[in-house]
Amino acid sequence: MSEPIKNRYEFVLLYDVENGNPNGDPDMGNMPRVDPQTGHGIVTDVCLKRKVRDYVDLLKGDTPGYEIYVRSGVVLNEQNKKAYNYLGIEPSNKKPKDDQLTKFMCDNFFDIRTFGAVMTTDVNCGQVRGPVQLNFGRSIDPIFQQEVTITRQAVTNEKDIEKGQTMGKKQIVPYALYRTEGYISAHLAQKTTGFSEDDLELFWEGLVNMFEHDHSASRGKLSARKLVVFKHGTALGCCQSHILFDKVKVERVSGDMPPRSFGDYRVAVDKNVPPGVEVIEKL
Repeated sequence: MSEPIKNRYEFVLLYDVENGNPNGDPDMGNMPRVDPQTGHGIVTDVCLKRKVRDYVDLLKGDTPGYEIYVRSGVVLNEQNKKAYNYLGIEPSNKKPKDDQLTKFMCDNFFDIRTFGAVMTTDVNCGQVRGPVQLNFGRSIDPIFQQEVTITRQAVTNEKDIEKGQTMGKKQIVPYALYRTEGYISAHLAQKTTGFSEDDLELFWEGLVNMFEHDHSASRGKLSARKLVVFKHGTALGCCQSHILFDKVKVERVSGDMPPRSFGDYRVAVDKNVPPGVEVIEKL
């Protein structure tokens, strides 16, 4: 594994959905998440991190150093016990005095090294703040939430056989383009988790490809469209992040008609950035 990263980064990711639900809200009957004041769609950071985790898990499998800590069906206490077993000590719910427990977890789990984790369960491995942080995704325009009725000719119960079919609902957005912004701290990578140059390249790969192996009938057509990375010349950085985020402009060109494709938008990247910053278009 390579050395921890030495440069600060910010990035902007654009992705769209067509006839699907990018992130359902369980408090609203799984309807697509929305800002109730503006009508703009929302995708949580948790949702996107889940997809990156799943991609890395698919790509790396059981490769040492690339296990995934937060995964479906896994008991976190059992994950934490791996550190205690490695060090030959009894599991405890007290705050660990030995940083080797936390170091083991960072070294062995990609998502802890990347996003951090709270591991203060009954088997306590401490907690760590990861160098990679994402904001909530937000749609460029207000979205239209649609609930579509679907039918199935097979029935679930014998008592329903006379009906000949059963009915259900699908919650979709006809089309929306979303924008998520993120930060990568070299300071936290060096001092805390050891997030490396190899990890960074894998993370970029995950952002570009995370939707390609996550297709389902409910999610519709989800695609990563643009990934713009701002690389600072130093670990502390050369300017404030919002200055760089403002360099990525998204303009709708579809006129009065609601947008229905990525071609209904124009994306412009202003490469006139402060000294010491490099603009890299990954996608």
